[in-house]
Amino acid sequence: MIRALLFVLFFILLFGAIGLAIFFGVKVYRKNVDAVDDIRNIKSKYEHNSWGMSKEEKAQAQAQCELAIKDYKAAHPVRKGGLLAAIITSVAMLGLVITIPGSFHQVEAGTYSVVKEVGKIVDIRTPGTYFDFYVTRKYETYDATVQQVKINTAAYSHDAQTMDLEVYLQYQIQLDKLIVKDDKGNIIQTEGIAGKYVTIESLQARIETQTIEKTKAVMSAEHFYDKDPETGLYPINDFAMTGENIIRHRADVSNKVSEVVRAAIGDDYYVIVQDVVLTNIDFTDEFEKSVENKVIEEQNKIAAETKAAAEAEVAKIKAEAEKTVAEIEAEKKIIEANADAAVVKIAADAAAKATVARIVELARTVGFTVNETETGYEIIFDAIHTEEMFKSIVEDYIKYLEYLEQWNGELPQVVAGDDAVSIIVPNN
Repeated sequence: MIRALLFVLFFILLFGAIGLAIFFGVKVYRKNVDAVDDIRNIKSKYEHNSWGMSKEEKAQAQAQCELAIKDYKAAHPVRKGGLLAAIITSVAMLGLVITIPGSFHQVEAGTYSVVKEVGKIVDIRTPGTYFDFYVTRKYETYDATVQQVKINTAAYSHDAQTMDLEVYLQYQIQLDKLIVKDDKGNIIQTEGIAGKYVTIESLQARIETQTIEKTKAVMSAEHFYDKDPETGLYPINDFAMTGENIIRHRADVSNKVSEVVRAAIGDDYYVIVQDVVLTNIDFTDEFEKSVENKVIEEQNKIAAETKAAAEAEVAKIKAEAEKTVAEIEAEKKIIEANADAAVVKIAADAAAKATVARIVELARTVGFTVNETETGYEIIFDAIHTEEMFKSIVEDYIKYLEYLEQWNGELPQVVAGDDAVSIIVPNN
């Protein structure tokens, strides 16, 4: 904005000065032309009147003519070179028009300029407006922002498959390396970006060349080594850079290209590499189709193997489940059998206790002395109530129980006679 205002003001003043010079030059020129015409007329007048005069009269007339011309020039002084001065002034002004505006230099934001005087680096300019005579001083502009370069190239894989590559490179120049000074503060003309590469275009061309060469070297390498991030040792991934492997490991290959290019563009280029991305790898359609078919075949094989393994696992789980169910059923039956046995045992124990209680009751009925102990009953025998008598009671009671098991519910028949009552037990 300031530079534009200065240009406008300078042009207004300059063209005004040129206009005035031309105006006064033309004015002086016209006065000179008029004076020449007047002098010519004076001469013509005296020459016309000199016809028929004697030699003495002509000499006298000539003297009068010269005197008249001298008086005219004294009254009307003639300025020689007025037009020439105007022309010279105009040319000089025009030269200023050409040289002065071109000597104003605007360094835009985000850029830096290196000043060269007759080809020699003399200074560096930060963003702003400067005045340097452009005939002797030139400005080389360097973009200080992050530069993004798109690089397209062709390459071969290790197995000689052709491919088209697209690489994006982002870098930024090191501003403190635009120029390099020695210990005495003198600029080293052959060092730094300005000294070694002259222009940013030349620098970028060198960087692009390095990127292309290193990318091609990576894509055709016999082996691909990837560093373990924890131990820093090689390799954790080792495969030949064939076309098929490149397609299968695009991300790993892109990372490797970035690593190699970053290492190649070192301190000698005075730039900071922000990023290197292998954005596209194009093989021939036939090759990519063959790799795709192979991948699909492998995927189908893996899917089939996975399915078979899954089915085998399901069958194994099913068999184990059936086995578990069978074991549970067997355990259930054992538990039920044990429960039935326990019920039977409880019933038998109850029946035994009832039988014992009934026998004890019968023994008491017939006069036996019975004492209860912690474990059961104690039968006391004497001369009348003997052990044989007790056994007979027990045997009779057992027979009675056996009879009850076989009894069909028929009651004994009672027949009353004159002397006695007869009880006829059913014969079953």
